[in-house]
Amino acid sequence: METKQDRSIRMLNEMVKLGKGPKRKRGAVSTSVMRRARTDFFAFCRACAPEFYKPDRAYLVQLCAELQDFYRSGDELLVINLPPRHGKSRTAGLFAQWVFGCNPAEKIMTGSYNERLSTQFAKSVRNGIAEQKTDPGMLVYSDIFPGVHIQRGDASANLWALEGQYASYLATSPTGTATGFGCGLLIIDDVIKNAYEANNAPLLDNQWHWFTDTMLSRVEEGGKIIIIMTRWATGDLAGRAVKTFAEQGRPVRILSMKAFQDDGTMLCPEVLSLQSYENKTRTMAPEIAAANYQQEPIDVKGRLYSGFKTYAEIPAISGHPLFDGIYSYTDTADEGSDYLCSIIFGVYRHEAYVLDVYYTKEPMEITEPEVAKRQQAYGVTVARIESNNGGKGFARAIKQILDDRLHWYSTNVRWFAQTRNKVARILTAAPWIMEHTYYPVNWRDRWPAYYNAMMDYQREGKNAHDDAPDATTGMAETVQAQR
Repeated sequence: METKQDRSIRMLNEMVKLGKGPKRKRGAVSTSVMRRARTDFFAFCRACAPEFYKPDRAYLVQLCAELQDFYRSGDELLVINLPPRHGKSRTAGLFAQWVFGCNPAEKIMTGSYNERLSTQFAKSVRNGIAEQKTDPGMLVYSDIFPGVHIQRGDASANLWALEGQYASYLATSPTGTATGFGCGLLIIDDVIKNAYEANNAPLLDNQWHWFTDTMLSRVEEGGKIIIIMTRWATGDLAGRAVKTFAEQGRPVRILSMKAFQDDGTMLCPEVLSLQSYENKTRTMAPEIAAANYQQEPIDVKGRLYSGFKTYAEIPAISGHPLFDGIYSYTDTADEGSDYLCSIIFGVYRHEAYVLDVYYTKEPMEITEPEVAKRQQAYGVTVARIESNNGGKGFARAIKQILDDRLHWYSTNVRWFAQTRNKVARILTAAPWIMEHTYYPVNWRDRWPAYYNAMMDYQREGKNAHDDAPDATTGMAETVQAQR
């Protein structure tokens, strides 16, 4: 027989499900529901915020299930890519609360874009655990996890502990500190702010170094890493982490969701309707809209080079190459952080066939004999070397090594001053390079650093290096001069 109290609870739950009744009373729930919330993360989210975590929002059910399964698995890295305003940060904050409820001895560290956001994230976690009842029918964290409390006297928003623990939680950012704190769970939440930062290669490098040099060193043995962010760039934190872990043979989980689905529907019309999506994206640049809502890195659309031609065999008759000539173009490193890029290529009917690429940061005492040796090995007829910023001395050293050490006199070493604007040259030559330059089919494996430098170079924005496109442009100019 239903008691008066049971009837009140049932009616309140029904009102909450219908979106009626006092919102502050977030679903007075039964003991069985609270028991389920202790073991099921989505049930916990629903108990805390039923107006947002609805069972018919399939993407939230999937997101919560993935987080829960990852935490209980043996995997190390989970990358989650969701559109804006779909509950990424909110779910991450609730997940930290739920993990503490399941394992009060856990230590969690979170990293956000800046100190203000990291503090805001930390407060949401701490305040959720410490929330007090202001109404008998109100559900709070201690109803679900009655034995978990914030340590008395821990007033700091960014660093605090649960009762019985020394240090449980630290929030930081790329400008903050993580000294003296180790964690079993690291959560990185949206560290790129906008398209400008996504196009800023040095900033992306700094974020990566912060992650590898500072944050990873704080993850204890057997610890787990969750990166939650919009996929802005192929070289962003999520992209580099996935690539690095995969190269090391460490399993990676990726959960990526698009706002606009392939079948023409929206991921969740209640959160973002088709009309709102079209209104928001109509005034955006296509590449920014694709990054924000479709998880397509902005630099994929902003790349200068859309693709390159390849060859399996060089033009030849009876095994003899048909090249009109074999050339090389070398751009020496201007500064210590720059690359030397030396490209050897054969020319056939005014098309360039790349035979070898030497792309390195090694010092001149190593690069000079190596470049000379390659001129001999490929039978280069004309070697063009930019004489800017020490290039003239480099060219003379190459000639001396060819003459005195290798006794090779078939390569005509020429140095010259490059006076044209570098960026203008690169942009102008790009169409010709994509149409008339051929790379070996395995060039990605043979010259990975050069390959990445060419594939990632942006038409607009701040590129970390332009040495590869610059030397490749010189190659194109060399071929075009033969006409």
